Amino acid sequence: MTKTLHPNNAHKDGYDFDALVLTSPALKKFVKPNNHGRNSIDFASPAAVKALNCALLKHHYSISEWNVPEGYLCPPIPGRVDYIHYAADLLSSCGIKASDSRQVKMLDIGTGANGIYSLLAAKVYGWHCTGSEIDPVGLKNLASVLDKNEDLKQLIDLRLQRDKRKVFEGVIKSGERFDLSVCNPPFHASQKEAIKSNQRKVNSLAVNRGEKPGSKAPAGLNFGGQKNELWCEGGELGFLQTMINESAQFGQQCRWFTTLVSKAENVPRAKWHMRNAGARDILEVEMEQGNKTTRIVAWSFA
Repeated sequence: MTKTLHPNNAHKDGYDFDALVLTSPALKKFVKPNNHGRNSIDFASPAAVKALNCALLKHHYSISEWNVPEGYLCPPIPGRVDYIHYAADLLSSCGIKASDSRQVKMLDIGTGANGIYSLLAAKVYGWHCTGSEIDPVGLKNLASVLDKNEDLKQLIDLRLQRDKRKVFEGVIKSGERFDLSVCNPPFHASQKEAIKSNQRKVNSLAVNRGEKPGSKAPAGLNFGGQKNELWCEGGELGFLQTMINESAQFGQQCRWFTTLVSKAENVPRAKWHMRNAGARDILEVEMEQGNKTTRIVAWSFA
C-alpha cells in the first residue's frame, strides 16, 4: 500500500512551472500564484488543464502536439503514469523486466481520445501497446496524435471495439498474447450520477481556492467527459463484472489483467467475481494522489 506517488514518478516533487513554461510557452498565460504564493493554474479551467498536460507531456516525455477534442476527458498525468509504474512493478514481480529487450505487450482497454496510458507506457518503458476504444471520434483523435509522433506510431496499435457490450472479445486476436491489460472503467451508472459527482469536484476546487462552494459546473470542465468515458449501465461495478467474466476466456492470452477501481466498496465484490471466474492470483495496490485515493486490482489465470 502506498500513500504517495511511485518513486519512479517524474512528478513526485510537484510541477516545475518555470521549466514547463520554457518548454511550452502557451502555458504561461495560465500560471499565477495560488493562495499559498506558489505558482499554479486554475484546475477548474479546461484550457488551463489542457495547456498543463501538453507542457507535461512535451517536457517530461517528448510527446508533441497532444490534444483532446472539446468535451473529452483531460486526464491528470501524475496519476496516470503512476498506474504504469505500478504495472511495471507487477511484471517485474513475475520475472518480466519492464524494459526487457523482449518487448512487453500491453492492452489498453478504453484508451479514449487522450490515449494516455498507451502514450506513457510506450514512452517511459518502450512497451508495445494496443489501444481499444468504442468511440471512433476518440480513436481518430488519438491517431492524429500518433501521426505527429513517429516513434510512438511504431509502438501503438489502435483497434475499434465494434460491440459496446464486449471488452476483450473482438479486440484480442487468435494466438495473440499480452503481458498485461490496463483499464480505467466508467465511474457512474447514469448521466445524473456523473453530473452530481462533477458538482462535488467543483465545490472542492472552490474551497481550495478560498471561494464559496455551490457554483455551477462549467460545461467543459477538465474532469468532464463523453458518455462512454463517464458512465455505463451498471456503473463501475457492472463494467468490472463484465470485464472480469470475459477475461476468463482469454486467461491464457494475457498474463495479468489489471484495472483501476475508483470506489473502495467495489473492491471486495470485484475480487469475488475474480475468484468466481477462476483467477489464481489477485493483487491490490492502493494509490493516493492529492485528495483522491484509487486502487489497482490485478488478477491472473496463469
